[in-house]
Amino acid sequence: MVQSDTASANRSKYDYDEPKKLTVSQLTALLVAVLLLGAGFVAGMYADKLYAAIAPVFGLKVSADSIDLSSVQQTYRKLKAEYDGKLDDTKLIDGANRGLAAATGDPYTTYMDKQETEQFDRSLNGEVSGIGVEIASRGNHPTVVRVVDDSPAAKAGLRAGDIFRSINGQSVVGQNSEVVAGKVRGEAGTTVKLVMQREESTEEYTIVRAKVSDASVRSQIRDGVGILTITRFDDQTGRLARQAAEQFVQQGVRAVVLDLRDNGGGYVTAAREVASLWLENKVVVVEKSGDVVSDTVHSSGQALLKGVKTTVLVNGNSASASEIVAGALHDHKAATLLGEKTFGKGTVQKLFDLPDGRKLKITVARWYTPSGRNISQGGIAPDTEVKMSTDDRNAGRDPQFDSALQKFAE
Repeated sequence: MVQSDTASANRSKYDYDEPKKLTVSQLTALLVAVLLLGAGFVAGMYADKLYAAIAPVFGLKVSADSIDLSSVQQTYRKLKAEYDGKLDDTKLIDGANRGLAAATGDPYTTYMDKQETEQFDRSLNGEVSGIGVEIASRGNHPTVVRVVDDSPAAKAGLRAGDIFRSINGQSVVGQNSEVVAGKVRGEAGTTVKLVMQREESTEEYTIVRAKVSDASVRSQIRDGVGILTITRFDDQTGRLARQAAEQFVQQGVRAVVLDLRDNGGGYVTAAREVASLWLENKVVVVEKSGDVVSDTVHSSGQALLKGVKTTVLVNGNSASASEIVAGALHDHKAATLLGEKTFGKGTVQKLFDLPDGRKLKITVARWYTPSGRNISQGGIAPDTEVKMSTDDRNAGRDPQFDSALQKFAE
């Protein structure tokens, strides 16, 4: 999932689905469970029964095999009895929950404590300060996937592809994107010290945080071509994209460039809303749990851009919800793809709201394009490959965008 230190998210998503709210009874049951487990009162068959009671809350299956949590209780009791110092039960429980998620071996299944959840929620609402980067896990490396224009990060020289090695002197190697994004965020005017890896070299940065304005949608019309840039799929993206499409129709554009480069994903609902601008009564994405189809997402609303020549720009940082849109438009022959192969994230995460302001993000399924492709690890290859070199970036050149415009000039 892509995380942002600014007003973005990220956004888990076919990174993540909309958060699932737990009922009062479910919250009560789970809170009691956490307290009992944390206090060491539940073990053996009682732990089994407790798990069986709360597992359906998360859509988990109860195994016929016995679940023995006695070792967890033993560890807790030993720590409380023998540790030379004060122990914070909240931190112990957060650590246990984080460990459970990490033990899946899935970088997209993560637990967020109360502080991380607050930062995450503020990022969705555009309320946080930071340096202006979006972060995602790439091969278990916390990596910059997008730098916001005119942000502190952009002014300092950070680029997409840079890998975080340490923040304020503390190593973040192997940490997930939520944790790293939380450490990068902070109050405007404060500084953060970073050690970043770029290819084979490392470089130190001291950056002053600031309020960063970063709408998820930007649009313009150039020589009769509508240009729609989407940086993430948040809860405002569908509305903003439709407004841009309405303007394109009013101005009579002859073609559209949809720029999804460096877009790490977002809400599947937003991806559906964007795809629906081109697709009318069509399948956008199919979700499968194992071999069973668990959901089929269709387009909805008026397809304002149906039949308009469209090129979608993609690159190696186009992931998840971006790939849903690109794959759907490509499979239905509503657009051609130009640029570089996409990242290849074909798993579905759902967000669960836990008691006391915490969240759990779980990989629950895989998604497939309308033609049946799952792009995990493989990505989606463009119809026309145009690469962007380091020299191009340094010189401010954009051969991919230029190639898209040239196609419509022919």
